[in-house]
Amino acid sequence: MLKFQNNNTTVIATFEDFILTTYVIIDELYHQFALPEVAKRRHVLDAKLSDSEIITISLCGELLGVDSENAWFSFVKKNYRHLFPKLCSRSRFNRTRRALMQTTELLRQKMLSVFPVPVSSYCIIDSFPLAVCKFGRARYCKTFRSQGADYGKCPSKKETYFGYKVHALVTLEGYITAFEITPASTDDREGLRDLVGNCSNITILADKGYVGEKLMQEMQEQTICLFALKRSNSKENWPKSVRQLIFKLRRRVETVFSQLSGQLNAERVLAKSFQGLCTRLVNKVLAYNLCIALNSIFGETCELGKIKELIF
Repeated sequence: MLKFQNNNTTVIATFEDFILTTYVIIDELYHQFALPEVAKRRHVLDAKLSDSEIITISLCGELLGVDSENAWFSFVKKNYRHLFPKLCSRSRFNRTRRALMQTTELLRQKMLSVFPVPVSSYCIIDSFPLAVCKFGRARYCKTFRSQGADYGKCPSKKETYFGYKVHALVTLEGYITAFEITPASTDDREGLRDLVGNCSNITILADKGYVGEKLMQEMQEQTICLFALKRSNSKENWPKSVRQLIFKLRRRVETVFSQLSGQLNAERVLAKSFQGLCTRLVNKVLAYNLCIALNSIFGETCELGKIKELIF
């Protein structure tokens, strides 16, 4: 269970306070940026739970590390019914949650325009594997196979897996500015091209998977400075001091991925459909960014490696 601070270093003292704070933030973002066809859809006013409440419940469940949608819904129903007196059925909650995936992603994209989160022009690009099942059962996984899942290799784990790959663009402060899901066999450089499609005037630090003269020229034409670590046998390599600096700064993205996997269970796939998988990942990333934003607002100096201490 989460333990909350008792030394008055933050205005959030209990998990109930965190739920209320999250709801206020999400509701404000929703009313500002939600598309009219979503916010004013048919019978939306007749729903027992508002869209903001559903997104809030989803985010808080991700931060608690509860993977089971059924278990988390039952926990809310038993312990926080006073906050959500008109709680709908579990099946309707889960259906609406998945239907709000694009709206949730839109709120994640717009968060920086509302909160004064310090974000530098330096970013780090990397990817992590997202296996949808054990390797031995890959040939039986027909649902995800029809949705683009395939075989890929994870150099860090030295293994072949079946599923997807998550590409992410992270600032030096640890804020995830963009991410996408691709088939596991997708080249990292293709993921970079997709993520920076609308970016300019930024500096990106990358590892050896993003080397290439063609990619470098494309980034320069887009006013993006790409610093990718060269391979050991490369004739043209960065000076030792530059390589050490890139390697040191790139630890930030490794910490972020460690938080997503270890504390938010991002690599644990329990979804039964690709839409469900995307919904869970979008909620996890928004929940993570929300902690970074609140930490910035409250002026906390907690170690980034322990995301739950950013707030609690």
